[in-house]
Amino acid sequence: MENYAIVLFILALMIVLSSLADRIKLPYPILLITAGITIGFIPSMPQVQLDPEIVFLIFLPPLLYDAAFNISFKEFRTNINTITTLAIPLVFMTASAIAVVGHYLIGMSWPVSFVLGAILSATDAVAAMSITKGLGLSHKTNTILEGESLVNDASALVAYRFAVAAVTGTSFVIWKASLTFLILLGGGFLVGLLVGRLLGFILLRVQHNALVTISFMLLMPFVTYLIAEELHVSGVIAVVVLGLSIAHLSRKVFPENLKAESRTIWDIIIFMLNGLIFILIGLELPYVLRSIENADIGLYSLYALIITLVALGIRMARVFLQKINLQKGFQKDSRKIKEEELLDFGNSLIISWSGMRGIVSLAIAIGLPENLADGSPFPHRHAIIFISVMVVLFTLVGQGLSLPWIIKKFGHHPGPQRKR
Repeated sequence: MENYAIVLFILALMIVLSSLADRIKLPYPILLITAGITIGFIPSMPQVQLDPEIVFLIFLPPLLYDAAFNISFKEFRTNINTITTLAIPLVFMTASAIAVVGHYLIGMSWPVSFVLGAILSATDAVAAMSITKGLGLSHKTNTILEGESLVNDASALVAYRFAVAAVTGTSFVIWKASLTFLILLGGGFLVGLLVGRLLGFILLRVQHNALVTISFMLLMPFVTYLIAEELHVSGVIAVVVLGLSIAHLSRKVFPENLKAESRTIWDIIIFMLNGLIFILIGLELPYVLRSIENADIGLYSLYALIITLVALGIRMARVFLQKINLQKGFQKDSRKIKEEELLDFGNSLIISWSGMRGIVSLAIAIGLPENLADGSPFPHRHAIIFISVMVVLFTLVGQGLSLPWIIKKFGHHPGPQRKR
C-alpha cells in the first residue's frame, strides 16, 4: 500500500508543478527534475528505483508511437537526409568520442568506455519538445528533432548491446555487427508494417465504435514492441512504423469526432508519462549517490561535465557540417537537394543545442549487468551509472534552461505548431 501511495503522491505533485511551471515561466521538466531530487533526499522517503524493463515497455512504446503518429510525413521525407545523419552516424560518432574520454581520462578499458559512450550517445527529444513547447519553434526544426528521436534510440541500443558483449568477452567483428544492425532495423520495420496492416484491417471494421477503436490504438504500441523484442528485432523501429501507418490511415478514413476523442486521451497519457519521466530522473540522483564514495563525487561530476561538453561539441560540429554539405549539394544540383532541405544558422544552432539526454540513457545505464559471465563485478558499473545520471542532469538543466533564450534569439522562422 505504501508504494501505491508514493505513486499517487508523485502523480499529484507532477500535475501541481506542471501548472506552477506555466505561471513562473520555467520549463516544467526542470521544475519536475528539481522536485524529484528534493524528494529523493527526504530521509523518510522510501527508495524509488527505476526499473529499466518498465521504461522500455511502459514509457517508450507510447511515446514513440505518439511522436510517429503526429509527425508530418511530408516534412519528415523532405528532411530525411538530415534526420538519418543525426539518428545513425552521429550516434556512433558520439559513442566513439565519449569512449575516448572514458579510456584516456577516466582510465576505463576500451570495451567499458564504449559501453559508457553507447549509453550517452542518443538524445531525448521528449525533453527538448517539452521545453520548446509554445516557443514558436519552426515546424521544420520540430520535425527534424522528432524524426531523429524516432530512430536514434534503436542505434544507441544496438551500440550498447555490442559494447556490453565486448566487455563480457564476446568477440566483436565489424561486418557481423553491421549485418546484425541491418537485420534488427529491417526486422523491426517488417514487424511494424505487418502489425500496422493488421491493426488497420481491424480498425476499419470497428471504427463505428469509438471506444473499441481507441482501445485498440492504445494497446497496439505495447503489443508491437513486445512482438518485435521477442523476435529479437528492434521494438523501437516496429513501434515507429506502426505509428506512421496508423497516422496515414487516420488521416484518410477516421471521422473528426473519433480523431478528437483519440487526441484528448493521448494528450493526457503523454502528459502523465512525460511528467513521471522527469520526476523519476530527479529521484535517481540520491539513489546513485549512495553507491559512490564521497571522495569520488566531485571527480566523477567533472568527468560528466567534460563528457557533456564533448557530446555537445560533436553534435554541433556534425549539424553545422550537414548545413554546409546541404548548401554545397543544392548549389551543385538543385534537383537532388531541394531548397526546403537547407538549414540556416538559427535552426542549426537550435538542433545542436536540443541534444539532451534523458530517460532512455538512464534506463540503459541502470540496466547494466552487475556481474560478468565469470561472476566478477561489471567493471566501473557504479561510476558509469553515476556519470550517466549527471550527464542527463547537466544536459537537461544546463541546455534546457538556455534553450528558450536561444530559440527566441535565433529561431526567427516560426512555423505552425504540431497537430495530432
